[in-house]
Amino acid sequence: MKIVFLDAITMGDASLEEMAALGELSCFTDSTAEQARERVRDADVACLNKVIVDKAFLDAAPRLKLICEAGTGINNIDVKLCEERGVAVRNVAGYSTDSVAQITWMHILNLCGRAFHYHRFVFDGSYSKNRVHVDYAHPFTEITGKTLGIVGMGAIGQRVAAIGKAFGMEVIYFSTSGTGHCKDYPSVPLDELLQRADVISIHAPYNERTAGLIGFGQLQKMKRTAVLVNTGRGGIAVEADLARALDEGLIKGAALDVYVKEPLPLESPLMHLQHPERLLFSPHVAWSSVEARDRLAHGMAENIRKFFA
Repeated sequence: MKIVFLDAITMGDASLEEMAALGELSCFTDSTAEQARERVRDADVACLNKVIVDKAFLDAAPRLKLICEAGTGINNIDVKLCEERGVAVRNVAGYSTDSVAQITWMHILNLCGRAFHYHRFVFDGSYSKNRVHVDYAHPFTEITGKTLGIVGMGAIGQRVAAIGKAFGMEVIYFSTSGTGHCKDYPSVPLDELLQRADVISIHAPYNERTAGLIGFGQLQKMKRTAVLVNTGRGGIAVEADLARALDEGLIKGAALDVYVKEPLPLESPLMHLQHPERLLFSPHVAWSSVEARDRLAHGMAENIRKFFA
């Protein structure tokens, strides 16, 4: 069995030995569309993360039986066409729940607790020159008693919600699918969530229901003291509108781990804020803890093993 991993760079230094034990494994750091078509020509299994699977890809792979997505989202794969061609598609669900929840709360706590400001205040000498022993000019707020609004109450949303409850927060959520399946917390319309929540955290997939879900009009409905965190998918919150809302002070702050185009272009309006202190970035790492990537590698190997069993 020939297995090709077309963009193995996405796995970092995670071990692929379990997968290699299942057949002849060829790993490529990354692949252009043309390179991908050449490399899958005699493959039985194609592993990939960002490579686009379309008609041209499948036409070039007559032996292909299985596509393993190195992740959960399969927006890059034409699943319907794969079904028509008899090519199975498998992803790995649940491997990054704890990892994403941790980075989400890193951002929430940094936004509400002003960790980066306080670090700079001490590090640049401002604290040493201060007249008092506390920086009263930049107070932080407690999250206990505040309202956490989750957009998308799947496994990750529920983990983030549980942590919020441990902090003493009230939790509400908006179901992007329209079915409020989680009975642990109240499901509310989006407008109500925007108006009530002190912290809004996005954990929804990107699809026709969520694309551009939070634009300028929605941001205007939020409290001026509220913060927005997106570790879900880029494009759910409109980037240009978020940049404008931050600069106009419509919300207190935001943190992003995902973007419409990745890596984030230097010309993005998010990179040119008049008030950059209101925005925290991370480079799409929420899913990628050491442990999560190990679970992902194991999950991909299991998908191959079970398919050919």
